[in-house]
Amino acid sequence: MRWDVRIAIMILETLALGDYQANCYIYASEITRKGFIIDPGDEADVILSRVKELGFSVVFIILTHGHPDHTGALKLVREAINSPIAMHGADVAMLKDKFLHSLLGYRHSDVTPDRLLVDGETLKAGELGLRVIHTPGHTPGGICLLGDGLVFTGDTLFNMGIGRTDFPGGDTQVLMASIHDRLLSLPDETVVYPGHGPSSTIGDERRDNPFLNGRF
Repeated sequence: MRWDVRIAIMILETLALGDYQANCYIYASEITRKGFIIDPGDEADVILSRVKELGFSVVFIILTHGHPDHTGALKLVREAINSPIAMHGADVAMLKDKFLHSLLGYRHSDVTPDRLLVDGETLKAGELGLRVIHTPGHTPGGICLLGDGLVFTGDTLFNMGIGRTDFPGGDTQVLMASIHDRLLSLPDETVVYPGHGPSSTIGDERRDNPFLNGRF
C-alpha cells in the first residue's frame, strides 16, 4: 500500500510493507533530487523500484529503531544503492540479534550501521533536514526525526496509540516521558508520520490519544 504527498519541493511517500505493514518513508527534494529512506522494513524490491522511479539519490538510510519489521529489507536495499545507514547506537545490537529476528519471522542479516546518531544532530539531504530526537521507551535507541512541520515517530507514537514496551529493552515509564517531554512540546500542527498506521498531528494526539490523556 502506498500514500503519496507532494508539498512544494518535497516528496513524501509512505510504503506500508510486509506482514506487519510497517511504514517505510521516502522523503526527498524535487529540486536537488536528494533524500532519505526511513525504516526499510520489508519488500526491498518495492522500495528500490520507487526510488528508481522518483530518480533521486539516497543520502542516508535512517532507522528509527532496531526491530526487524523496520530493518528487514536493510541489507538488500543497502547492497543495491550503497547509501550509508544511520541509527542510534543503543539499538545496534538488535541488528545482530538472531532470536529477535526469528521471533518476528525475519531472516537474520548482520548489518553494521555507518553512522551512530545522537540526540539533537541534524541529517541533511540537499535543503531538507531531519533533526534527531532521542525517544527511548519502545527501544533504548528509539528516535524520532523532526523535519519542517512534520515528525517521523517510528514506534514511539502512533495515531491514537503508543509503542509497545513488552519486548526486551522496552520501558513504559521511559516511553511516556519521551512522548510528553520530547514530542508533545512540538506545535499542535506538526504532522505525525508513525511507524505503523495512518498519520496524525501532535494536537490531535495531545487531545484525543487515550494513552496520553488518561482515558485508556
